[in-house]
Amino acid sequence: MTHNWDTERYDVGSGFGHVAFGVDDVYRVCDELRAKGVKIVREPGPMKHGGSEIAFIEDPDGYRLELIQLRGRVD
Repeated sequence: MTHNWDTERYDVGSGFGHVAFGVDDVYRVCDELRAKGVKIVREPGPMKHGGSEIAFIEDPDGYRLELIQLRGRVD
């Protein structure tokens, strides 16, 4: 990802789907982010086809970021 240093404003691009970050506990991370005012656009839970637990949040610019629980990392 890059920052546009030009003087003209630009809208959220469509050159990629999303960025994903691996986290130890997607449920805990979403609770912490929600408490800080972060918009959760897909609550944590299992993927439709697979065992991974994921969630989506939205950054202040409207980009969606995936949080994916790293397997075997939660007590």
